[in-house]
Amino acid sequence: MDAITLLTTRQSCPRLTEPAPAGDALELIKQAALRAPDHGALRPWRFVIAQGKQALGRLGDIFAEAAVEDDPTISNDLLERARQLPSRAPMVIICIAKCNEQVKIPLHEQIQSAACAVMAMQQAAFAQGFGGIWRTGMYAEMDFVKQSLDLGEDDEIVGFLYLGTPAVQVATRPGLDPADFFSDF
Repeated sequence: MDAITLLTTRQSCPRLTEPAPAGDALELIKQAALRAPDHGALRPWRFVIAQGKQALGRLGDIFAEAAVEDDPTISNDLLERARQLPSRAPMVIICIAKCNEQVKIPLHEQIQSAACAVMAMQQAAFAQGFGGIWRTGMYAEMDFVKQSLDLGEDDEIVGFLYLGTPAVQVATRPGLDPADFFSDF
């Protein structure tokens, strides 16, 4: 897939199944993340890969514990839903902005760099025939989840990148008109 086709056709795929990227395909996805724009060459990212039943189950347990901490009266249905969230794909890459307040680069730029890394990974997966969806949600904000993943005080989860093989053909979204979003100065 050429770069222009990738950039103009990439879309999220919420229904994913095996196989997840592995071997050379996964290595290319990792390399794409490390090429994200990075003001000050801080490398303000960290990635944790949850793959396989055991790792995805541990992430689900973290979500469930966080849900109970957030609401001790949570229903069993919602608790089970929290536990099952990571199982929506065979691989989840937890994307963390490793922020450093001690440098002159603003925190928001460090977070934006990590976000660019997520987008680069999703594009690299799409270019290789895999599907993915970048999710955030309340678990990205919860202190229990951050502590469970050993995040520093200033660190942020910028997303959970779910990767796998598309389970269904995703309907192509209609193109947008650039004139609706761009203007001359």
